[in-house]
Amino acid sequence: MLQRIITFFERYSFGVCTYLGERFNVSIAKIRLFFIYSSFLAVGFPLMFYFFAGIVLDIRNYVKRKRKRALDW
Repeated sequence: MLQRIITFFERYSFGVCTYLGERFNVSIAKIRLFFIYSSFLAVGFPLMFYFFAGIVLDIRNYVKRKRKRALDW
């Protein structure tokens, strides 16, 4: 049951932790733990950052896909 929940969130999350992990060469699990612990300490501010970063990354991927289609003749 726990594995199904983890798989669901990994599949449908924004991919912010994965992006940051690959970008800064840090373990994804450490970044996720950082967001969880800092959310408790900072009363949800890191969650707002996470959602904002997710929206920015989603828009960025959308623009890249559109640009690639426009350049594929």
